[in-house]
Amino acid sequence: MTHYTVTFREDKCKGCELCISVCPKNILALRDTINIKGYHPAGVTDQDQCIGCCSCALSCPDGVIRIDAE
Repeated sequence: MTHYTVTFREDKCKGCELCISVCPKNILALRDTINIKGYHPAGVTDQDQCIGCCSCALSCPDGVIRIDAE
């Protein structure tokens, strides 16, 4: 079984929540922290549940999400 790793460039994320709204596994959420731009960036709550569909990465207007298969 392939394992996927989702990586966010949190310093570039605007917290628009588009990725959160399209994730079929509901494993994305806004972080409690604030990035350098003053936004709550999105992040992964459970890496092990990622199915590698790339919906989050495709929906991100700023291209801050990367999906890697291991």
